[in-house]
Amino acid sequence: MSNVELILEERAADIGNFMVGRLLPFRQKRSVGPFTFIDHMGPANMSKDQNLDVAPHPHIGLSTLTYLFEGSMQHKDSLGSDIEIKPGAVNWMTAGKGVVHSERTPDYLRNTEKSLHGLQIWVALPKHLEKSEPSFSHIPEEDIPSWEEDGAKFKLIAGKAFDKESPVPVHSELYFIEIKTDKKQQINIGKDLYGESALYILEGGISADGHIYEPKHILIAKDSTLCSFEMEANTTVYIFGGEPFEEERFIFWNFVNSDKAVIEQAKKDWEEQNLDAFPKVVGDEEEYVPLPRPRRM
Repeated sequence: MSNVELILEERAADIGNFMVGRLLPFRQKRSVGPFTFIDHMGPANMSKDQNLDVAPHPHIGLSTLTYLFEGSMQHKDSLGSDIEIKPGAVNWMTAGKGVVHSERTPDYLRNTEKSLHGLQIWVALPKHLEKSEPSFSHIPEEDIPSWEEDGAKFKLIAGKAFDKESPVPVHSELYFIEIKTDKKQQINIGKDLYGESALYILEGGISADGHIYEPKHILIAKDSTLCSFEMEANTTVYIFGGEPFEEERFIFWNFVNSDKAVIEQAKKDWEEQNLDAFPKVVGDEEEYVPLPRPRRM
C-alpha cells in the first residue's frame, strides 16, 4: 500500500459489559468515505454466567452493519425485527429519523460457554435520507458475493467494487471488502476502488514499501487508486471506503447527523422517552440505555 497517509492503531473502548477495540473515529481521522464508526468486538470467550447484553438504545442518521466472525447475537428492534445473526451474514439497519434496537446473547446460548468476535459499523446517510423511515435487512452468508483470484479469497460484504454488487441495500457509493490469504500474496486492487479508502488488519500482516504492518493496524490511503500491498500467509484484512459526503457529520453517542439541532432534539426525545420519536423495542421493552452525561473536565 505504497500511498499510506496515516497509520492508526485499534484502541480499547467500553460499551457497557463488553470491551471492544475502536477503529473509527480517531482525532486524526473522523471518517473514511461514508464510514463514521467501526468497533472490533472480541474475540471474547464467555462462561456460562457471561452474556452479551446491550440494552435498547437509539440511533438516527445512519445505517448499522453487523458482521460476525464467531459466535451469535440476537437483534431486536422497534420495527419488530427479531433475528439471530451468525458468522458471515450481514445485519443492515437504517435508522433514518430514529430507531431503537438491542443486541443480546440468544436465549439458547445464555447458559453455555460461548465466544463472540466481529465488527460493528456505522455508515452515515446522505443528507436527503437522514430523516427517512427506518428499515432493516438481513442478508445470509450465501448471498454475499465471494470469489478467488490467484489464491486470495475475496468477499464483497457491502457496496460496489470489482464490477460486483453486494445485496446489502446501501444508500451511497461505498465498499466493504474482506480478503483472506493462505500463502504470501501480492494484492493490486487500486483500479477497483474509489473515493477514500482504509485497510484494517484483523490477523496476519501486510508489507508495503519495506514496512511491515501488524494486526490491529488501520492504514489510511492517500489515493485509493494506488492500493497495492503484499499479504503474508494466513492473513485477513478488511478494506472499507467510498465517496465522502460534502457536508460534515456530527456525532453524539449513537446519533449521527449533518445538523446539530437534530442531534439536540434526539437527545431530548431519548431522555424523555418520547415514544413517537423512539418506539420501544418489540419483545425487549423493560430496559433501555440512559442518555450519557457530558464528561466533567
